[in-house]
Amino acid sequence: MTIRTTSNSVIGGALIAAFGVLGAAHAQECKNPDVLRFSMIPTEETTQELSLYQPLVNQLKEATGKPIEFYLPTSYASVVEAMLGGFVDIGMHGPYSYVIAREKDPNLKVVATYAKHKGHFQEEGPGYKAVLVARADSGYASIDDLKGTVIGLTDPASTSGNLLPRVGFTKVIGMDLEDYFSRVVYTGGHDLSAVAVIEGQVDAAFVATHRLDNVIDRDIAKMEDYTVLWSSPVIPQDPFVVNGQLCDEIVEQITNAFLTLNENDEGQKYLENVNASKFVAMQDSDYDIIRELKAAKDAK
Repeated sequence: MTIRTTSNSVIGGALIAAFGVLGAAHAQECKNPDVLRFSMIPTEETTQELSLYQPLVNQLKEATGKPIEFYLPTSYASVVEAMLGGFVDIGMHGPYSYVIAREKDPNLKVVATYAKHKGHFQEEGPGYKAVLVARADSGYASIDDLKGTVIGLTDPASTSGNLLPRVGFTKVIGMDLEDYFSRVVYTGGHDLSAVAVIEGQVDAAFVATHRLDNVIDRDIAKMEDYTVLWSSPVIPQDPFVVNGQLCDEIVEQITNAFLTLNENDEGQKYLENVNASKFVAMQDSDYDIIRELKAAKDAK
């Protein structure tokens, strides 16, 4: 596996090149590249240990017969931009960033997502929740106690770390976040939000349940260190998406690689490391709940 870290400037340069050949790409019946590029939104797993994804990369390589290059981006938006420009062929998005991307390119195709094991805060299955957590010893026992405090979000394109707080949670408090809290800050990641709560950098933060579990599993914090003051409805897990210009045969091979990953020892080890039992097939309509949330946010 070739691993490259992409900055916004690098992706920008790549996009210029990609757009330069976009007309030719559209003229072709389908795209059959010699190398497949794979990227995913920055998470504590990708930044913690890139080798964690080697079994998945190996499975994709075996299924397609093509080398796989792994690109570590700098933000949710850079994954969207790279896929829209044709620079990346396979990408893991957040649910919200996927909806944003597909509005711009309806040919993007979601193929699978994780079915997670039950964890400390995470429920079993291909969904998760956004939870608002504070330190258990902070004295904050209700949402009312948090008025006028400092709140942490993750990334502007995050579903549980920005969209749900700004749409679902604001219905609870009856006003915008900036009007309820003294300060709203973006931490850059779910793990960073969870740590910011423990270290007192923010009074509370919105974190995805499975990402909060990761922080606990890495012994950065304990479950009993947190108190949950609000949780969202269940939303679908992060979608794995393919470039819509890829030939159908390649898309089928990629999809099969995800859905059969649990059938070999190497794949099972990978799934265990991300607290999942398997990949399950997903389709675009599974993310309609995110579209409804986005429409509500855009209408505000």
